[in-house]
Amino acid sequence: MNAVQQSASDAALIASARRTLDIELNALAALATRLDPRFAAACRACLDCRGRVVVMGMGKSGHIARKIAATLASTGTPAFFLHAAEAGHGDIGMITRGDLLLALSNSGETAEILALLPHIKRLGLPLIALTGNPDSTLARDATVHLNVAVNQEACPHNLAPTASTTAALAMGDALAVALLEARGFSADDFARSHPGGALGRRLLLHVEDLMRRGEDLPRVHPHAPLAQGLLEMTRTGLGLTAVTGEDDVVLGIFTDGDLRRTLDRRVDVHAVTMEQVMTRNPRTIAPRELAAAAAHLMEQHRITALLVVDGSQRLIGAVNVHDLMRAGVV
Repeated sequence: MNAVQQSASDAALIASARRTLDIELNALAALATRLDPRFAAACRACLDCRGRVVVMGMGKSGHIARKIAATLASTGTPAFFLHAAEAGHGDIGMITRGDLLLALSNSGETAEILALLPHIKRLGLPLIALTGNPDSTLARDATVHLNVAVNQEACPHNLAPTASTTAALAMGDALAVALLEARGFSADDFARSHPGGALGRRLLLHVEDLMRRGEDLPRVHPHAPLAQGLLEMTRTGLGLTAVTGEDDVVLGIFTDGDLRRTLDRRVDVHAVTMEQVMTRNPRTIAPRELAAAAAHLMEQHRITALLVVDGSQRLIGAVNVHDLMRAGVV
C-alpha cells in the first residue's frame, strides 16, 4: 500500500462523498427556488419549435448537453447534440430554419458557442441558454436564459465542474419532463422510442405476438381418452393441452400438474376421458393483452401457461412462461 492509500482512511473517503452530495443537493435546492416564468417561456419555445432542438456545449457541459439531447429525443421532443467546435468547421449546416438552439455554458463565455451566434441570428432561431452567469454574453443574447448558477463546486479547489454540471443536467431533465407532460407523451409513446429495451418489450409486445397457434397449439375433445391427451401434450412440448368443444370453445385445460394428480389416483389412461380429469374454467387471456399482463397473471395465480381466447371463448392460442422469457418480457 502506497502513502496516498495509507493516508485516505475509509472514514475520510466517506466523509468526502457526503460533502459532495450535500453540496450538490444544496445546489439543486437553490435551483428549484429560481424557477420562474422564464422556465415556462423556454418550454413554450420548445413546444412551438417546428424543427429540432439542437443542444450544444463544450467540455463537461458538452457531455451534459449530449445527455439532455438524448433525453429530449426519447421523450417526444426531436433533438440532437451538436459539438460546438465541430459546428464551426462545417457541422453548422446541420442547423436549419425552424430549429431551436439550446446552449450550455457555465461561464456563458464559451468561445466556440459565441462564434456561432451570428449564424443563429441570421437564421432567426430561438436561443435558450443555460449558464451560471446571467450577465454573460450568452445569457444576454439568449431568447430565454435559465440561470443554473451554483454557490460552489464539490471540488475542494472549486475548479472541477461537479455541482454546476449536476445543476445543468437537472434543469435539462426538468425541461424534458415538463415538455413530456405538456405533449401528453405516454408510456406507450416512450416504449415506441425504446423498442430494443426491456421497457419497450413490456409495453409493445402483445400476447398475439408470442402465442403458439395452428399446429403448435395442443387441443383435444372432452370425450378423448387421457392417453390421447398425453400424446397431444408431448407433441407440442407446451406442458398442457386445451380441452375444447364445438367451434373450439374452451371447456378446460390439462396441465403437467393435472397429470401428476391424475396419476396419483391410479386411473386407466385408456379408459378415463379428458372431461373427467381436466381443470374447468381455466385462466385465459385475450390476444391483444400485453405480454406483460400475461406474465403478471401467471405470477399472480402461480401458473406457467395461459390459453388465449377470443371474445366468444374460442381457442386461438396458448402462451407459457418460457415464451415470455425468450421474448425478454420476464
